[in-house]
Amino acid sequence: MTRNEFLQRFQINSLAASTHKYRYNPKDSNGKLKQAAVLLPIIENNNELSILLTKRASHLRHHGGQICLPGGRVDSDDDNIIFTATREAFEEIALAPKDCEIIGQLHPYQTISGFVIKPVVAFIPTASNLSASQDEVEEIFEVPLSHFLDSANIKSVWVQQQDRRYQVHFMPYNQYNIWGATAAILKNLVDHIR
Repeated sequence: MTRNEFLQRFQINSLAASTHKYRYNPKDSNGKLKQAAVLLPIIENNNELSILLTKRASHLRHHGGQICLPGGRVDSDDDNIIFTATREAFEEIALAPKDCEIIGQLHPYQTISGFVIKPVVAFIPTASNLSASQDEVEEIFEVPLSHFLDSANIKSVWVQQQDRRYQVHFMPYNQYNIWGATAAILKNLVDHIR
């Protein structure tokens, strides 16, 4: 899929209903949802698109070693979720906000740990000048969008969380196990542009 095809589908199609059905119950942890944003960076190379992902540093207490999109918690002084997503991407992988061509957003994703993650979709020029923050990121890599568009590469299992059942998605790629919130967000993107 080319950049123009992607943009046409992304901007013309109505945002499909999210396949993610889990809804966090604040009673589960005596609190309300914490706000977060992620950047879903897309790179065009020779008329082919790829998604930039990161592997979280193994030493991190939460989700160490997991594959994710750059992002994090909304700070009280952030102007909006686009600011949060681009600020976090700059902190994690040195992606300058001016290099992010924002094209839209996807449905928010609620996690079982009490976060609502708002995905911001953007084109970025290249991954070659990025560098991982050793405190947060172990690796930066790209996955061809075509990998996610192939439904054979999307696996799902049903899990039970207290009294509710919901799907967890997996999208293995080479040595990377892309799953959970990242896989659900990518599945929502794929469903939207199909």
